Amino acid sequence: MEEGNGRRVLVIDDTASIRFLIRMNLELAGFEVTEAVDGVAGLEALRSGEPPPDAVTVDVMMPRLDGFAVVQAIRADPRLAHLVVVMVTTQGHPAMIQQGRDAAVDAYIVKPFDPDYLVQTVADLTAPGRR
Repeated sequence: MEEGNGRRVLVIDDTASIRFLIRMNLELAGFEVTEAVDGVAGLEALRSGEPPPDAVTVDVMMPRLDGFAVVQAIRADPRLAHLVVVMVTTQGHPAMIQQGRDAAVDAYIVKPFDPDYLVQTVADLTAPGRR
């Protein structure tokens, strides 16, 4: 079976081409992927009553609600706190990476990124028995 094995990922990014790139690579690896255009839409999707996804990828710089605020909201919600969160962002400054660690992201990937690395990171972090 492919590495995603039907696990579900929500991609939150305000740039359509990045959402498409992440989605296509994860789907090719066997993940089921949904998208949100910004942090507000992402949190709405997570709280919609559907079972939450196995993982979330989230950009930092977005309108309405930035990625750090999204992660803070996820970690504060008992129903979502367990989710794997991978930040995928252009913000590669060490202080930003530390802010991601402080927010308890599971991985921090700087754009431009190797799609294979992103897929492997999500696969490893969502592997059965990992959490």
